[in-house]
Amino acid sequence: MSAKRRIIPLFIPHAGCVHDCVFCNQRRISGAEVAAGADEVRQAVLSADASEPTELAFYGGSFTAMPVPEQTRLLDAAQPFLRLNPSNSIRLSTRPDYIDRAIVRRLKSYGVTTIELGAQSMCDDVLCASRRGHSASDVLYASEIIKDAGLSLILQMMTGLPGDTRKKSLHTAAQFVDMRPDGVRIYPTVVVRGTELFEMWQRGDYIEHTVEDAVALCAELYALFEDAKIHVIRLGLNPTDELSAGAAVAGAYHPAFGELVYSRVYLKRAVNALAGVAAGSDVTLGVARGRVSMMVGQRRCNIDALVREFSLRSVRVVEVDVAGMGVVVV
Repeated sequence: MSAKRRIIPLFIPHAGCVHDCVFCNQRRISGAEVAAGADEVRQAVLSADASEPTELAFYGGSFTAMPVPEQTRLLDAAQPFLRLNPSNSIRLSTRPDYIDRAIVRRLKSYGVTTIELGAQSMCDDVLCASRRGHSASDVLYASEIIKDAGLSLILQMMTGLPGDTRKKSLHTAAQFVDMRPDGVRIYPTVVVRGTELFEMWQRGDYIEHTVEDAVALCAELYALFEDAKIHVIRLGLNPTDELSAGAAVAGAYHPAFGELVYSRVYLKRAVNALAGVAAGSDVTLGVARGRVSMMVGQRRCNIDALVREFSLRSVRVVEVDVAGMGVVVV
């Protein structure tokens, strides 16, 4: 992955979407009611700080499934932004079945450097049950084209979709690793009002993926991607006022979902680090700077769990010079 840069998000909810996926209501998920147009892009250009590398990102919808003139208007409006700083770039999200070599060449000519694919699953039965309208082979094909063109590839996956299981999600993650993306986003399924999934859930045709289910699974997925040196960009939906106010009626929605997952990863690593410790000990664990709260867990849940499991007298956590999400006994 390239060095972290500022991102200017532009939301185009449902733009270009050719299928009604059972889980999707982009307007509620993104918090944007109206898709950004060329005027919004130009306004974003005016607000950009030319002194630091910045990425203009089109989120939501399926960019390359929009009519080409509409794509061109947005990309044309972004060109002054690219001239502000030679390190500026454009990112967009789209569907795997709306990518081919000609499309990627055109996007690249407009300065697009990163394409995010809404893959969601690499299991065709899950994709079918979710009404995605594409297959796992479409994801493989699109990913190969994007990487061959020298663009950065981000893959988005969902867990807890209709027909999904832990085994299928791990299969999807393993397939992602084989495709060597530059990053992944993991979105556990949330039941949102105004979707077909909401109606399925009301009828009892869909059993939701709970926060606890999703935290446990995503901790496994995170470790898998970390071992493969693939950056996990995001865990869980970005919280919005509307989702938090009741639009998210069931499923794995939590405003601090990523923090819960990281905390679970730390707990597992602390358990491994404490193997063989004597009961009744006072233990000090070391983690990287800025990570103490993740190791401690919400309401000290990790500390309490470790004290119980190892019959310890006390556990404290300090910052030390350790790489990544490592845990050491100090």
